[in-house]
Amino acid sequence: MENLKINHAAVWVGVVVMFALGFLWYSVLFGEQWMNFVGLDMATMDADSAHIGTWISNIVSSVLSVYLLAWLFVKLNITSGFKGALIGFLIAFIFIFLTTMVNNMFAQSPYGLAWITGGFSMVGFTINGFILGAWTKKSN
Repeated sequence: MENLKINHAAVWVGVVVMFALGFLWYSVLFGEQWMNFVGLDMATMDADSAHIGTWISNIVSSVLSVYLLAWLFVKLNITSGFKGALIGFLIAFIFIFLTTMVNNMFAQSPYGLAWITGGFSMVGFTINGFILGAWTKKSN
């Protein structure tokens, strides 16, 4: 069994990937549908885009979630991209997507909203799981 440690470079690449995915996900791929589901329009989004608190929360959330995933992979001794992607997907599906789906159902939010927001997490955690699983770092 290999002694792994957190690969900080892989974590930071993963954080950048999450931001790039978020940009694509909530603009090019599903931006219009997401705005319709949450009752926003482009003018409102442009006016509210400068809120620093939102961006600080987004950065902290992304960094902490990728670091926690990296820590978990060290503890589980995940050393392959496939295993990492599978674990990342399962974590996002079970803990994020299903919770989002149930919460949205109780809030009577549009069904598609859970697929957009939960889908982002599933894809992001799957990609990050692959990166962290494939790009391991061993202890000296």
